Amino acid sequence: MTNRVGVYPGTFDPITNGHLDIIIRATRVVDHLIIGVADNDGKGPLFSVDERVEMVREEIKAADSIRDASVEVRPFSILLVDFVCSCEATVIVRGLRAVSDFEYEFQMAGMNTRICPSVETVFLMASERCQFISSRFVKEIGRLGGDISSFVSPRVHRHLDRRYGRIREAAPL
Repeated sequence: MTNRVGVYPGTFDPITNGHLDIIIRATRVVDHLIIGVADNDGKGPLFSVDERVEMVREEIKAADSIRDASVEVRPFSILLVDFVCSCEATVIVRGLRAVSDFEYEFQMAGMNTRICPSVETVFLMASERCQFISSRFVKEIGRLGGDISSFVSPRVHRHLDRRYGRIREAAPL
């Protein structure tokens, strides 16, 4: 019996409670989950790919519900299906928050299937409490000094505060 390997790709700029929700639930679908942190300068990330990889690793380490699951974090800067194939994965995990996400994700899944028919895309609906969370909104609210504590972990919150100049010293995470 072979292990089912899945890839959950994203920019994770920063990782939110919504991302973590999908990660936890994806570990119930695959035997080994690779979280692919995209090095996508086109999106104008707030954090470098190395910073994002480290934040995701911190969140995985702290998540009690996935301590025993097989999860790893890897950066990538190639075509997603090429990354998936290089990981010997057969599943791409995508989270859907709302109907507005579906059209883009549906098109992307179709293109990925055309390029690599052996890879399946699995959509996981965001939990009710996470449906409205997006990294873009978290960054904007955080930049303007709003309360983001229900959208990200305290660790990620400190990373954002440091980035926005609200914490000068290197406070322990």
